[in-house]
Amino acid sequence: MTYEFTPADVRFLRSSAGVSAVAAVSELPLTSASLLADVATARRLVGEHAGPVLETVLLRRRAAAKVDSPADWLFTDTALQQATAMPVARHRAARFAGHAVHDVTCSVGVDLAALAEVADRCAGSDLDEVRLAMAAHNVSAPLVRADALRPVTRDIAVFVDPARRDSAGRRRWHASDFVPPLDALADAYRGRDLAVKCAPGMDFAELPWTGEVELVSLDGQVREACLWTGAFAGPARRATVLRTGSTAWTVTSDDPGDCPVGEAGEWLVDPDGAVVRAGLVRQYAARLGFWQLDERIAYLTGDAKPPGVRAFRVLEQGHYSEKSLRQALRRRAVGRVEILVRGLDVDPNTLRPRLKLSGTEAATVVLTRVGRTPKAYVCTES
Repeated sequence: MTYEFTPADVRFLRSSAGVSAVAAVSELPLTSASLLADVATARRLVGEHAGPVLETVLLRRRAAAKVDSPADWLFTDTALQQATAMPVARHRAARFAGHAVHDVTCSVGVDLAALAEVADRCAGSDLDEVRLAMAAHNVSAPLVRADALRPVTRDIAVFVDPARRDSAGRRRWHASDFVPPLDALADAYRGRDLAVKCAPGMDFAELPWTGEVELVSLDGQVREACLWTGAFAGPARRATVLRTGSTAWTVTSDDPGDCPVGEAGEWLVDPDGAVVRAGLVRQYAARLGFWQLDERIAYLTGDAKPPGVRAFRVLEQGHYSEKSLRQALRRRAVGRVEILVRGLDVDPNTLRPRLKLSGTEAATVVLTRVGRTPKAYVCTES
């Protein structure tokens, strides 16, 4: 069970007494082994405020993957789960640089903080009184309590992050199930420059959207889709790949997509998930000078290792069966194997122990199909 904050809790946490209480409880380990004793200590230290103080300390420890300087932030559990990782929020905010923008579902202010760094002017609003009070602590921007479907600003860009989980925490996959729904948002802000954050697992072909759909990944994990319309919209599809400590790159539906299909070359590439989800595998292949093994499968192949891309050198290939793969790995004294699968009903975690590996070498196995033929590629990453 998570703690449900009240407006009074937020007022306390923002006070000097609350800051001191959080600092004191932050010294406790709060591990699974020490939790019962630490809770008792927290109750002795801060009395009736132990609940919100403990929850704040725990949430701040989890927030390191989402925001800078999490020790300065206030969160609820649900708001932290739904918050955008700051590198992704900053990437999105960059399109609003120099413009005025209203975050109409600002929650505790993570996206609003990124917007405030670059926008000419920005404001936030939300219906949740507690989250709005936390946002006032977290971000220096004008805030107002308001329904996202009842605009309180005019003639400026709008960013929306609709709720995509029901009361039981289950994901909502259809735009009509968003809170607020996508079609209602489009109606409420018709004629405005609008950006809507969505889940990357949606079926974008079914979206009632005529602008741009951007898929964004961070360090190999697809984090979000963003729908853009108005002046901020570009090509119909865009994939943006972010890497910590590295330069971002993009590929779009306007890029050349001339991509042949053929036998495996010396190298294989498994495209970033954002590229795959955006349906831009052919455009990405053309950029690399690679081709596809099969027009329906995302694996790409070529004869030269592309710079800055994780690629696998093909050592041997053949028809896939467990027996033949086991023999190939034994011949190469492979004892550690990464298994990548597309287009076949194979669970790597189930297959790995059945291979009964005992060697000293490492390899990557790519399992896929070419036409109707199951294929195995034994590779090394270099």
